[in-house]
Amino acid sequence: METLSKKIHNKPQRPIKIMQFGEGNFLRAFVDWIIQNLNDNGAINSSVAVVQPMPMGRVADLAVQDGLYTVRLEGIDKGEKVKKSQIIDVLDDYINPFTDYEHYLSYGESEDLQIIISNTTEAGIAFDPTDTDFSQCPKSFPGKLLALLKRRYDHFKGDMSKGLAIIPCELIDYNGEELYKCLTKLAENNGMDKAFIKWMQTANHFTSTLVDRIVPGYPRNEIEAIREECGYIDNNVVKGEIFHLWVLKKEEYVQKVFPADSAGLNVIFADDIKPYKQRKVKILNGSHTAMVPVAYLCGIDTVGEAVNNPTIGKFVHDFIFDEVNPTIDLPQDQMVAFATSVIERYRNPYIRHELMSIALNSTTKFRTRLLPTLEDYVRKEGKLPYHLVFAFAALCLFHKGKRGCDDIALKDDPALLAHWKQMWEECGSDYLKFAREALSWKEAWEMDMNTIHPDLAKTVAGYLKAMEQKGMRAAVEEFVNG
Repeated sequence: METLSKKIHNKPQRPIKIMQFGEGNFLRAFVDWIIQNLNDNGAINSSVAVVQPMPMGRVADLAVQDGLYTVRLEGIDKGEKVKKSQIIDVLDDYINPFTDYEHYLSYGESEDLQIIISNTTEAGIAFDPTDTDFSQCPKSFPGKLLALLKRRYDHFKGDMSKGLAIIPCELIDYNGEELYKCLTKLAENNGMDKAFIKWMQTANHFTSTLVDRIVPGYPRNEIEAIREECGYIDNNVVKGEIFHLWVLKKEEYVQKVFPADSAGLNVIFADDIKPYKQRKVKILNGSHTAMVPVAYLCGIDTVGEAVNNPTIGKFVHDFIFDEVNPTIDLPQDQMVAFATSVIERYRNPYIRHELMSIALNSTTKFRTRLLPTLEDYVRKEGKLPYHLVFAFAALCLFHKGKRGCDDIALKDDPALLAHWKQMWEECGSDYLKFAREALSWKEAWEMDMNTIHPDLAKTVAGYLKAMEQKGMRAAVEEFVNG
């Protein structure tokens, strides 16, 4: 069996109009898959130069297969189980700027280049005041991008028509605006020419985005079966779910050069991405965080097991539809459709999503994913969202560190874990005292949650008592069915 390459796949020749910072699983299974479909539908005609943002990376592995790899999509689509494979042939240059900095910078002089796309993790868009030597490859992603833009400005003598569409996909709020601010601060920190800074700010077109697709990555346990099905060896296969969503803030130039919403994909150019961000964080991420301590303390280990359990499944469903949906300002039909798709995604039989992987940093995740819903629901409805409060009580018990006789491998900031332990040691079975202490923990929640509703502490205490005295399974059965 041959390895996937141009020998066995006819790879089209296209101009490189897109530079992509990042070569990881998500970009390849999401952005490059979308670019492939845009090419195949005639919406664009572009290949991609992929830049390795860190000294250690995989651009060399991609080059061995001529940039060709397979995206394997598996999941539930309209109630039907789906498995499909697609060869992605859009990658056409593989750049390690740490070993060939000039080759990277030469793209600043490209007449074809129009678009920059990035996903360098949430920490990637950050100002590094030590990034000052552009004679060699800068350490940070903003430093690398700034060096490229400076080369472009110099080569084209400040031509305003040579700006680029800059589309970050990092999972931070208003990522386009944050990258713009970071580049400006870095340029000013380095004493760069004011005319260049103005060109960078006005000739280039920054847009904020929201991305959504679960991408487990290389399907190690299924690779032999996939090879037999495809008829070739592919060491860069990447597995993803069927569902995908890309929301981009409307920007005229970006829509012109990258009409990603024109090929029948779930891509939206929106006046404001905030409601979509709220929808994803509150429903998808929020229900993950609410589900974990409840399901895990019931002896369940994965998302699929949780939603397919009649009791936990109903708990998650009712939390989303009854408590989260009412707090988001989008049309009801859109909310129902998205919430239904989330439940369907959770039932994907081809993805094993461990609850303990979601539990990482769960204290902070409660603050960012669930606390806004708690506040918004009380403000709007004038009462407590009881599923969410039950989930908070379960989070408290989860941080006691025991599931039956087994220790829970808690993973969080050591200072936060130490405080959870201290609260349990000091309060013992005085659940009301514990609830008041936990809710007033400003270092964790950035507020005193006791102020949200007068009955919150009493309700948390009641749930904690039931969980400890009856066991989590009995407590959640009583809550859901009682």
